[in-house]
Amino acid sequence: MVHARGAGAYGYFEPYESCAEFTRAGFLQDPAVKTPVFVRFSTVQGPKGSADTVRDVRGFATKFYTSEGNYDLVGNNFPVFFIQDGIKFPDFVHALKPEPHNDMPTGASAHDTLWDFVSLQPETLHAIMWLMSDRAIPRSYRMMQGFGVHTFRFVNAEGRGTFVKFHWKPRLGVHSLVWDEAQECQGRNPDFNRGDLWDAIEAGEYPEWELGVQLVPEEDEFAFDFDLLDATKIIPEEQVPVRPIGRMVLNRNPENFFAETEQVAFHTANVVPGIDFTNDPLLQARNFSYLDTQLIRLGGPNFSQLPVNRPVAPVRTNQRDGYHQSAIHRGTNYFPNSLGGGCPAHAGADGHAFTHYAERVDGHKIRRRSPSFQDHYSQPALFWNSMADWEKQHIVEAFRFELGKVDARTVRARTVEQLAKVDGELAAEVARGIGVPEPSSASAETSKLSSPALSLESLRGNGSIRTRQIAVLVSDSIDAEQVSSVRQALAAEGAIVEALAATDGGIQGTDGELYTVDRALPTVASVLYDAVLLPGGPVGTPPTAADPDIARFVRDAYRHGKPVGALGSGVGILSALEPEGVRLSTEFHRVVTDRGVVTDTSPGTASEEFTRAFVAAIAGHRYWDRPPTRH
Repeated sequence: MVHARGAGAYGYFEPYESCAEFTRAGFLQDPAVKTPVFVRFSTVQGPKGSADTVRDVRGFATKFYTSEGNYDLVGNNFPVFFIQDGIKFPDFVHALKPEPHNDMPTGASAHDTLWDFVSLQPETLHAIMWLMSDRAIPRSYRMMQGFGVHTFRFVNAEGRGTFVKFHWKPRLGVHSLVWDEAQECQGRNPDFNRGDLWDAIEAGEYPEWELGVQLVPEEDEFAFDFDLLDATKIIPEEQVPVRPIGRMVLNRNPENFFAETEQVAFHTANVVPGIDFTNDPLLQARNFSYLDTQLIRLGGPNFSQLPVNRPVAPVRTNQRDGYHQSAIHRGTNYFPNSLGGGCPAHAGADGHAFTHYAERVDGHKIRRRSPSFQDHYSQPALFWNSMADWEKQHIVEAFRFELGKVDARTVRARTVEQLAKVDGELAAEVARGIGVPEPSSASAETSKLSSPALSLESLRGNGSIRTRQIAVLVSDSIDAEQVSSVRQALAAEGAIVEALAATDGGIQGTDGELYTVDRALPTVASVLYDAVLLPGGPVGTPPTAADPDIARFVRDAYRHGKPVGALGSGVGILSALEPEGVRLSTEFHRVVTDRGVVTDTSPGTASEEFTRAFVAAIAGHRYWDRPPTRH
């Protein structure tokens, strides 16, 4: 069972304008029509009881309840898959899942078996590069891209076909965790991503994605240096730009997780008129494998009658029997017939019923992949070349972590040999960390092309800090007026601000008033927040860095690249950690901003200048060029 752990929500989709030029799909015609949707996000490998923040591909599946029947866009947060041909599906899943002799590891990719498969099946390398990047540990489902993976076909009313790839882009930008905090989240809050989605919708902060398409005329199918129907390849956005065609908003949580999120059934073969398949060999196999899974998972063939799967349009077939049939049918159930007056009859080609795109194919049908599928290294190299320096460092560290758990040294070495065909320096860096010989530099003659659109640096979002989680560390004798002013300013920008103290309940401010604490420090951690603020007390108040919980909280936020703000005597907490080379506020330099660290030694209410600088730092999300702290 894959995609066992997930979260879902209802919402709607609306096109920006009519797409009749390239598809007759009804839900893509009228900007005034909102099509209901249900979306399920999921991990792939882990069982239901695993954690949200494991390193894994994330499923991103959307069910459109259109006026022409259900359309399922079944995708992932990676634009590529690990294999080219669905006949390898069972082998890949067996290699990925827990090893059969001990059923370990749980919720993570298998060690020896997965990497043995990867080292012998180089077509996996492009998806493996994505898996080793921070894309595999998203900060939130609301900050995660989605991709249709395959090349599909749009068909317009005149019967003209156009190749299409689908892209979901989140309005909040694309943001990820780092591996260290992802692992700590698994213990602190194993429902980190699921809870984030639920809480945002309950609070009315409805997540939104833009749907974009890459369109390729059929006559240009062979205009690329890769096969357009190869699911291990992308079309670089510099070659074919993504065209925005609509937006999706999720605005309602399920009422019953077990009846809706767990029973929803997505299927790549659920298409509507105007959207059709191509000869992608992996897509053709998914069209069979998803149905096979659902027959087993949902106990029979009539799962489409469950409320979450039921189309809003009337759909009639001759498939009437089996478990869980809720309707009582009368008359004949075959075609052609005379006993039932010819009914039910096949729908005619009147522009309403689905008809498959007619494509001329000549030649012998054989079980062999085209030579155009054989380049396994250019696109992994493209991905690597497109990464910022900090992203490359994280990828190297991920390979070292995962391969470091492989017992078979031969598998480690063989994987490094494959990486050398992607990039020689990447392979050498990984080899040095896992104790295998570095490959010869002569083996790494690969493409130096890059695509800036692949880097997280280009996907930060629109500068909004809505729904960012901000921790304010408070203690007795804190300047309560100062805390309240900053908190109100951040909340006005849409941030979620929580006051944390050593104990729950309340603390006494400098004015003698009781200030409410939202959470006790022992129940949370820096990894659950996006930024931290250290307010000050009266002039001369000693820094509270001596408190180990506070010191650890601030240190973790700093080393994970998160924005840190400090006011008044709170600057002393940062000073005690001694961040090398980072400028902090002094008596003569009030508001100072340096690589996401914003400080102001001025007493009293926080200035507008500080607030603006701190908001801008939070909008920047992470700062990877920081020097380390001395403590």
